[in-house]
Amino acid sequence: MTFRFSMKKYLSLFLLLISMGTFSQSYEDSWTGFFSFVSVRDITQGNNKIYAAAENAVFTYDLFTNELATITTINGLSGESISQIHYSQDYGALFIGYENGLIEVVIDGEDEILKVVDILEKPTIPPDSKRINHFNEYNGKLYIATQYGISVYDIANLEFGDTYYIGDQGSLIDINQTTILEPYIYASSIEEGIKRALIESDDLINYEEWISMGVGNGIRGVQALGDEVFLLRNNNRVLRIEPGPPVVVADFGTNQVKDFTVEENILTVITSVGAKAYGPGFVQLTSVNSLPGVSDEYQSGLAFGNFLYLGTLESGMFQVPFGSNNAIQILPDGPLLNNSFAIDASPGQLWVCFGDITVNFNPFPLDYRGISNFKEEVWTNIDESQIFDASDMVYVRVNPMNPNEAYFSSFQMGLLKVVDQNPQILYNETNSALEIPPSNPAAGIRIYGSAFDRDNNLWFTQTKINEGLVRLSPGGQFLRVDISNIINAEEELALNELAISREGYIFFGSAQSGLIGFNPSNGIFNKITEGSGNGNLPNPDIRALAFDSSNRLWIGTREGLRVLYNVAGFFQSGNNTEAQSIIILEDGVPQELLFQQTITDIEVDGSNNKWIATATSGVFYLSPNGQETLLRFTRDNSPLPSNNVQDIAIDNSTGRVYFATTKGLVAFEGTSTAPRDNLENVYAYPNPVRPGFKGDVTIDGLTAGANVKITDIEGNLVFETTSKGGSILWDTTAFGSYKVASGVYLVLITSADALETKVTKIMVVR
Repeated sequence: MTFRFSMKKYLSLFLLLISMGTFSQSYEDSWTGFFSFVSVRDITQGNNKIYAAAENAVFTYDLFTNELATITTINGLSGESISQIHYSQDYGALFIGYENGLIEVVIDGEDEILKVVDILEKPTIPPDSKRINHFNEYNGKLYIATQYGISVYDIANLEFGDTYYIGDQGSLIDINQTTILEPYIYASSIEEGIKRALIESDDLINYEEWISMGVGNGIRGVQALGDEVFLLRNNNRVLRIEPGPPVVVADFGTNQVKDFTVEENILTVITSVGAKAYGPGFVQLTSVNSLPGVSDEYQSGLAFGNFLYLGTLESGMFQVPFGSNNAIQILPDGPLLNNSFAIDASPGQLWVCFGDITVNFNPFPLDYRGISNFKEEVWTNIDESQIFDASDMVYVRVNPMNPNEAYFSSFQMGLLKVVDQNPQILYNETNSALEIPPSNPAAGIRIYGSAFDRDNNLWFTQTKINEGLVRLSPGGQFLRVDISNIINAEEELALNELAISREGYIFFGSAQSGLIGFNPSNGIFNKITEGSGNGNLPNPDIRALAFDSSNRLWIGTREGLRVLYNVAGFFQSGNNTEAQSIIILEDGVPQELLFQQTITDIEVDGSNNKWIATATSGVFYLSPNGQETLLRFTRDNSPLPSNNVQDIAIDNSTGRVYFATTKGLVAFEGTSTAPRDNLENVYAYPNPVRPGFKGDVTIDGLTAGANVKITDIEGNLVFETTSKGGSILWDTTAFGSYKVASGVYLVLITSADALETKVTKIMVVR
């Protein structure tokens, strides 16, 4: 089929977008998305493509080229939970409906995405009653079935039309679908069954125009096929209701019907275990009961072009030819799931795990989920059966001396070792020195935070046991350290984050007892907790720990931020150690930085700047001393799909910063890299700097403390700085006063010890 659309309609749609909503920004220049598309909630077709809606993103499958493309928050989507999609052939636009009432429109050939917020922001509708249930396009109008009734989006006239409240006495009613078979429009609901009205009536806003068809309640869908109308009952029976009296035409028994839709005059019925497609007259065209090698639930589907397209809960989409069980999986590359809980990066790779514990560290009910690895721009997903069925993976640490080795903490079953993407062993009570707490066996082996020391020992914490601090040597020997003299370990809710200082001191957090420090050289413990005189923590519930390049310990708690400046003095007898807040001036008024914010992670980049994740306010990027907020990322100004950021990881070789949120994984293409050992691989980008470029030039591959001078070809100095990490930025100005002219500029680099020099060139074209 050749796709064509009217330019007049296209222009009308574009004018509508200008008048009815706001355009969202695309972030493709500086961000990358890593979303999971395994759970396909709805499918539509048009423009020679199949469109599949995952949880909060969309992917397309080109029927001619078989190419896959994705539409995510990087392109401007909201990141909210998608409930329904519809492609308009006439207007060349994809409509995306959300559970919160938002509608977004993706127009063919346009880079920006329209946000239509009329329903989302409608004050007369309760916030939990705005879900977009179904789109039905007819004669230039979208009939939008929602939890409160039917709203009409008049595309041809560039405006929202009326809203129909058709419940008893004009009340709000959850309409799950509409369909049109002239001269009637039909609406279905669980509460009041099927109602119909004359589609050309000028008074559809009057609930009395909508007449009950007397087929009873419990109706989950209504669709027109040919010159007949069919409904879906709660008991999984399909009835023909027009023409003639109602008659059962199909009974799916105990197989729950998940999707009931008509596209191109084919009715597709999707159950959790199979699919059937029917042509006019309810003639069965094809059927799928099971697919070889696929043990997954179906939840959406579409019959089109002699193929069934089946959306699954965990395996993406399958294309199945009519009359066949030979399925092709259609799934963009990505991690197992979107709700990533913990991540860790090393040069060129990222590990992700998906543990699910409550804010109070309760792992029940146990979740059995796999792990994901991103390496050389390809995802490798390892399911739960390959990791010895361990549950609730809540932490991951890559071995800095062997990046092919990673350790995962299960908050119930022990410590998992993975080598070369192959799970090797799950350390537990049967094969290691790890023990189930004698006083609380139901707790299992709850491992959490971990870190490697300078001797490549892995230190980690175990909750609900006296020997709650554990060391695993490179040779595989375990050392357990009794912590019961410093805290009541058996009663402590959780031991969590762990960080190691330059001297080798071990610091770990707790949920109730504050920050604990341990000196392995002499066995001395100390701790600080909340309140002045006790350590000055804002809350004893520690959520994040990180040492910076100045050996200062940054402490994130459930209610704010602190910094421990004197790490060495923490263990000195008689020293009353206090963590300090950071005071900043906000509009001339002193304020505590991140006051009462729940901090979920702190990471330090190659320039000693701090990336701080929060549970409700997105991400803060701070200067080395915290006095300046360099960047702030939220859902409103970035492609973060959620302001609840669970974890951060930095690839210090590239400067890429990964953010694990509750609704997906995204990465900011940062520029701060770790300092190099020498100046052999210095380079600048972009190079040349072309006309119209508005960003900064990055000079990468530097050693720590390197002096960088930039001169024109005649030797006139235009810029000078000292590197804090492995890279610096130049805004292509002469000391910030004016843009330099076209020409070749020399970059003169000298290492901090003056033993090494390097010269490179940058071409600027204005």
